[in-house]
Amino acid sequence: MDDVYVIGVGMIRFSKYPDATVISMARDAVDLVLKDAGLGKRDIEAAYVSNTFWGMFSNQHSIRGEVMLWHMGIDAIPIVNCENACAGASTAFHLGYTAIRAGMYDCVLALGSEKISHPNKALSLGAYASCMDVEHLEEHIKLFEEVIKKVKIEIPPGQTPPGQDRSIFMDAYAMGARWHMSKYGTTQRQLAVISAKNHWHGSMNPLAQYQMAMTVEEVLQDKPVAYPLTRPMCAPVGDGAAAAILCSASYLKKLKDTRPVRIRASVLGSGMDRDLDGVDIGERLSKKAYEMSGLGPDDIDLAELHDATAYGELHQTEVMGFCPEGEGGIFAESGATKLGGKMPINTSGGLECRGHPIGASGLAQIYEIVQQLRGEAGKRQVEGARIGLTENGGGNIGVEEASMTVHILEKA
Repeated sequence: MDDVYVIGVGMIRFSKYPDATVISMARDAVDLVLKDAGLGKRDIEAAYVSNTFWGMFSNQHSIRGEVMLWHMGIDAIPIVNCENACAGASTAFHLGYTAIRAGMYDCVLALGSEKISHPNKALSLGAYASCMDVEHLEEHIKLFEEVIKKVKIEIPPGQTPPGQDRSIFMDAYAMGARWHMSKYGTTQRQLAVISAKNHWHGSMNPLAQYQMAMTVEEVLQDKPVAYPLTRPMCAPVGDGAAAAILCSASYLKKLKDTRPVRIRASVLGSGMDRDLDGVDIGERLSKKAYEMSGLGPDDIDLAELHDATAYGELHQTEVMGFCPEGEGGIFAESGATKLGGKMPINTSGGLECRGHPIGASGLAQIYEIVQQLRGEAGKRQVEGARIGLTENGGGNIGVEEASMTVHILEKA
């Protein structure tokens, strides 16, 4: 089986674009990735396309990838539509990887484009619930309530009730954070340290939705969302597109002036029926990725982790094996996860600052790691970066993510 390489990445700035469409943003990202790879549209042999909410907002279902690519002159090739909640784009990347490893194609496109901002804010926020088991949503909420009954954390006054000005996932993350606080002694301030760190990273990223630095105190004093989370600790609603071109080792030999990045591991998995003390999906999949790559947590130079909230980053830091269980907050406070630290995490600003247009986020993570391994990340460059990891979770089922990918990339 051939090794697989990333030979092009492209991404538009994540933001709110009232006049943009899923198609127009996808076109911009594809133009950028083709230019980066030095290829033409007819060089693409297959495409894997991610989107989550287009059907809900504009009634475009069924053939979203075909529609996107048709309008930029890419047709006739196999196109696979990929919907996997927040992990859709990284799943598209995984499918492209597996197709090349299987010998089906030599050069494929992975694309994600998503428009979530909408004049009807309730529609935007309500759409996130579709990333859960909708038919059994009431049972799901009861499960959360049973978990939280066991948590001995007092919620201060002034918190808004669920369903007001936030997605249901913010409440799910807040419950997870309170469980972690209760079990391990994690503090709200440690979550604020993570958020402030990501805002500092985001301030150096010209493609980030939020580009302003914040202090720990400013994060703590901002608007409460769902205790212990404040607004800066949570990923914003936004729009965007990102893309990558993958190729086989044999195809790479035919190219000139490329800056390839090798894919050492690509793992996709789904959630298990377990309680909070069971083995986490992130731990299961990261172990598979480390085994596949022949590497371990200590070999990773930087990581992009799925921080839909600051607690998400704290949790994933632990289950990826970067620090002991229960010490994610301490690890962040030590400065280890900041640029210049032992394990820089979310140098892009993460979902909290780079933004989180669901169907594109996984490829935005790939974009950041590729830029870092090429030495092209500018002010946020990690010195000597050789190995990078991405973890991208999607949706929720039971007490964990419904889907997740872990990728390990290597400087070539």
